[in-house]
Amino acid sequence: MTSPRDATTDRPRLAVLGAGTMGHGIAQVAAMAGYETRLFDVLPEALEAARKQIESNLRKGIQRGKVTREESDRALEALSFTRYLSEAADGVQIVIEAVPERLDLKRKVLRRCAEAAAEGAMLATNTSSLSISRIAEGLPSPERVIGLHFFNPVHIMALVEIVRGVETSDETVAQARDVAERLGKTPIVIADSPGFASSRLGLALGLEAIRMVEEGVASPEDIDTAMVLGYRHPMGPLKLGDLVGLDVRLDIARYLYESLRSPIFEPPALLERMVAEGRLGRKSGRGFYRWDED
Repeated sequence: MTSPRDATTDRPRLAVLGAGTMGHGIAQVAAMAGYETRLFDVLPEALEAARKQIESNLRKGIQRGKVTREESDRALEALSFTRYLSEAADGVQIVIEAVPERLDLKRKVLRRCAEAAAEGAMLATNTSSLSISRIAEGLPSPERVIGLHFFNPVHIMALVEIVRGVETSDETVAQARDVAERLGKTPIVIADSPGFASSRLGLALGLEAIRMVEEGVASPEDIDTAMVLGYRHPMGPLKLGDLVGLDVRLDIARYLYESLRSPIFEPPALLERMVAEGRLGRKSGRGFYRWDED
């Protein structure tokens, strides 16, 4: 495991907080874009898994002709790993938080980063549904807080939602747009609203697909095929739910239902039951599909 190096280059410095599925993906594209990238997690095994996954992604990119060996080497050289939040945030111009979807945790790590980062640093959160304005409450510079919602897998998906909180400044929005474009992404700007644009629309489709399975309208495979072949979706909503994690889907559904009070987002009984049974999708080997046989 490596720790952040002393700044010996003029590369802009960026910290990614959380080495999970989204965090390691964000760190990879940041390092490939030329940022001196520091990836933080409290768990050494999470950092090691992230390092291996990034190296694997880069190897596959080389094999497919998407990445040159020189680009891979530069990205790995720009990337470091640390278990210490203060080291990760020290003097960075950009912070991208990708810790679990807990409001208190996100506030805590961003508050600590605001103290250690460079003056005027952008404080971004990768939340897929929590309020940016609420995350910014109590932070020393709420005008610097913004949502940067990436999509999985980060090194492949082109979209980034820029989510503007009540106090987010125009300068921070412009900086976020520049960062997203440097990372090779297409940004869209969304007002701070429950579920933003993508999660709200995507979840509405996903929950309705679950209700259709619950009612016996069709099999998961046939429902997904309808959306892939009939609407040109790259993946059906039920397989996507398995990949995201049905527990994550349920948490977001509960949050949107409480926030919007719309029956569209009331969690289906089938989803509640599957999560209670541990059928979480790919992470558990079984959801609407079987993954333990792959």
